[in-house]
Amino acid sequence: MQTEPSPAKVAAAEKPVVLVVDDEYGPRESIAFTLSSEFTVETADRAADALNRIRAKPYALVVMDIRMPEMDGIRALEELRKIDANVSVIMLTGYGTLHTAQQAMVTGANQYLRKPPDIAELLEAARKQSAATAVRRHQAKINRDAVEMNAALKREIDQKEPQVWQARASVELVHDLNNPLTVVIGYATLLVEEARAVSAVDPERGRRLLEYANLVEKAAEYCHHLSENWRLASKQAAEFALLDLVKTAREVQSVIFFGSVSITFSGLEAAPIRGSKFELMRVFQNVFKNSLEAGATQLTVAMARAGDRIEMTVTDNGAGMDPDRMRKALKGGFTSKENGTGLGLSICRHLLGTHGATMVLESAAGQGSVVRMVFPAAS
Repeated sequence: MQTEPSPAKVAAAEKPVVLVVDDEYGPRESIAFTLSSEFTVETADRAADALNRIRAKPYALVVMDIRMPEMDGIRALEELRKIDANVSVIMLTGYGTLHTAQQAMVTGANQYLRKPPDIAELLEAARKQSAATAVRRHQAKINRDAVEMNAALKREIDQKEPQVWQARASVELVHDLNNPLTVVIGYATLLVEEARAVSAVDPERGRRLLEYANLVEKAAEYCHHLSENWRLASKQAAEFALLDLVKTAREVQSVIFFGSVSITFSGLEAAPIRGSKFELMRVFQNVFKNSLEAGATQLTVAMARAGDRIEMTVTDNGAGMDPDRMRKALKGGFTSKENGTGLGLSICRHLLGTHGATMVLESAAGQGSVVRMVFPAAS
């Protein structure tokens, strides 16, 4: 006869699991007792035993003493990080020196507490760090899934190359949705963390929460328009309206590239043209992304006007390309990236063409690249 598990057993099973590592019985059991009200606690009296346990299963948190025989906490932490990069680690020491604290943080600790820790401080740190472990594990799973999906897509392309270009529009959509969806996931994670942290009226934290929410909203709107444009592509051309190239490019920097300081602007403060905002965002996304993934640490976007034309020049200090690779990149279907599709610049040329604009790529191996895009100015 089967019986339902008691609420107490269910609650215990759902508690985050914490590993306390300390060679001294008294402090070890004291910390375990303190944490047992909110966590399932396991203990180890040697670093070697702790490492074996961590190899066997994941923990929400590891609380470890720095000074231990056979293998000290600093060395144990180095080995631990080879096994689990995501678990939060709180280091304890009765010596409390700044040098020891710095050494622990450099090695990969997430927080440092003096020994014996204050009970309230220990519980608060355990709550915060176990929650951070959950967030990192979730983000790592999302990243693994994305890599696996990209790898599967690339294998599919390789196996069915003759049919790839017939389904080009679908692949373009997958390619261009990747960056903004990553942004949605990243900012959504930050949003959740901030929401959990806000337990009282805090104007500054509230301001950051609204900022993250606004960025998530913009990225989601971008994804929506990409999908909608794809749905309507076979029925009608994209609707053009008056827009500002500078404002559009800056929005890509802010929303897609987290406001990267590697991207700077010069020249015109405003550059009015007629076009589709979201199609041009796809262009700038691809151009900026190609530069940054080629190792560029500085990307300058310059705007200039010559008569009835507006020239947008994107200059980077990345790895650059030799003539053969440049020709293949512009043609499409060629990539040097492990998870790339090779469609980025080809997509750009196509979308710019619908705007009556031209694109020229100048590059040399080891000397960076320059992308020149010339648009008809709005009258």
